[in-house]
Amino acid sequence: MQIDKTTYNDLSVFSQEEEFSVFHKINFTRTNGGKEWLRWMMKEPSGDIKKIKDTQTIIRLVITHLDHWPSVITNGTMTMIDRFYDSRIDPIPSSKDFLSTRLYKTFHSSDYGLIRFSVTHFRDFISGLHQIAMIIDSPEAPAKLQSFASRIRSLLQHSQLEEILQKKKGEKFSVKENLYFGFYFLAGFKSRYEELADIFYQLDAWYSMATAVQKYQLTFPEFVESGEPYIKADKIFHILLREPVAYDIQLSPSSNFLFLTGANMAGKSTFIKSLGIAVYLAHLGMGVPAKHLELSLFDGVLSNINVEDNIIKGESYFFNEVQRIKNTILTINNGKKWLVLIDELFKGTNVQDAMRCSLAVINGLIRIKSSLFVLSTHLYEIGEEINEHSNISFKYFETNINNDKLEFTYQLKDGISNDRLGYFILKSEKVVEMLEKL
Repeated sequence: MQIDKTTYNDLSVFSQEEEFSVFHKINFTRTNGGKEWLRWMMKEPSGDIKKIKDTQTIIRLVITHLDHWPSVITNGTMTMIDRFYDSRIDPIPSSKDFLSTRLYKTFHSSDYGLIRFSVTHFRDFISGLHQIAMIIDSPEAPAKLQSFASRIRSLLQHSQLEEILQKKKGEKFSVKENLYFGFYFLAGFKSRYEELADIFYQLDAWYSMATAVQKYQLTFPEFVESGEPYIKADKIFHILLREPVAYDIQLSPSSNFLFLTGANMAGKSTFIKSLGIAVYLAHLGMGVPAKHLELSLFDGVLSNINVEDNIIKGESYFFNEVQRIKNTILTINNGKKWLVLIDELFKGTNVQDAMRCSLAVINGLIRIKSSLFVLSTHLYEIGEEINEHSNISFKYFETNINNDKLEFTYQLKDGISNDRLGYFILKSEKVVEMLEKL
C-alpha cells in the first residue's frame, strides 16, 4: 500500500517530536535494533492480504505469551555484545589450564573485564532466544515464524552453547569459564550472533506491536475481499489522544464522498486523522483503534491536511495547496482503490475564490468511484451546490453555546453545520475588548 511522506506527516505516523507520533505510541521494543525494525515495518504497509493476515497471526500468538516473553535480552545485553565484537581483544588462550587463565587475567586485565561482562550477556542472549524459540514454534504460526524457530535452534546447536545454558541467571562464571566461553564467542560465534540478533530484532518489533494491541485494547480488522473500496468502522478513535471520542462511519461506492463541516476545534481534523491511521494500521497487520473495522484492501492513503508555504522556493501557501491537489489527481486517477483525506481546502485564498476552486475539485473528484474521499471545509455554502450528487453524504460536528461558553460535543451528525463562531471566539477570548481599548 502506498503512503507518501506528506501523508505520514499529516497522520503523525513519524514525527521530529517523536513522543507525539504513532510510532512512539506503538514502540515497546526493548532494543535499539528492535526499534529500527519496527520503524522499517511501519514504513511498509502491505497490499497483500496473506502478508497482512500472517502478521495478524504472529501478533496474536505473541499476545498469548506476553506474560512469559523473556525479559533477559535487553538493550544493554545487545550493546555489550556488540562492544565485545567491536573491541580489539588480545588473543584469548585456548587452553583452560590454571596458569594460562591466571596469566591472561593478570596481564590483560582490561580485556578480561570486558570478556567477563560479555559472557554473562551472551548467556542471557542465548537463554532468551532459546525460550523464544519454544514460544513461537507453534503449528498455527505462519511459515516465517516457524522458520525463525527452526533457525534459532539450528544456530544454537553447539556444545559450548549447550554448556552455557546450564548456568542459571545470577550464577557467576569462574575465570576459567569466562575465558573458555570468551574464546568460543570471539573465534566461532560472530556470524551466528549476527544472524540471531537480526532474527531477535524482528521478533522484538512484533513483541512491540503485540504489547501495543493489548495495552490500548486495539482490535484486529476484518478485510472484505472486494474490487471496490469499502470501510465500515464502529467506535473508531484517535490513538494519540488520552481521552478520545469514538465515531461510527461507513463509506462505499454508493456513498464514497463524505462532506464534513463544523466549527474550528469541533473535531473534524481529529476524525479525519483517526480514519487514516486506522486504515494504515490495518494494512500493517496491526490491531486498530476501533471496536470493529471492516474494510477492503486499499492501494494507498493520500492526505491533504498540513500544507505549508515554502519561503525558500518563493511558493505561497495557496500554490502548494494547488500542487498537492494536482498531485492527488494524478496519483489516484488510475482505477485503484485510494482513501483520500482532505482537511480544509484552499485556506490560502479569499472566500469567493476558495468556494469556486473547491467546487471544481469536488465535482471532479466525485466522479472517481474507485476511491473513498473525506473532505472537511468551512465553506458550508458549497453543500447546496453539490447536494445533487447521489454518492455524497453530509456530516457535521455539533457545537453549542451555553452561558457564553463554547461546548463541543464531538458527536458526528447528519447534515451540514451552519455555525459561524469566529467572531464569538474572538470576543470570548477578550480580543475584541483589547482592540477597543487601543
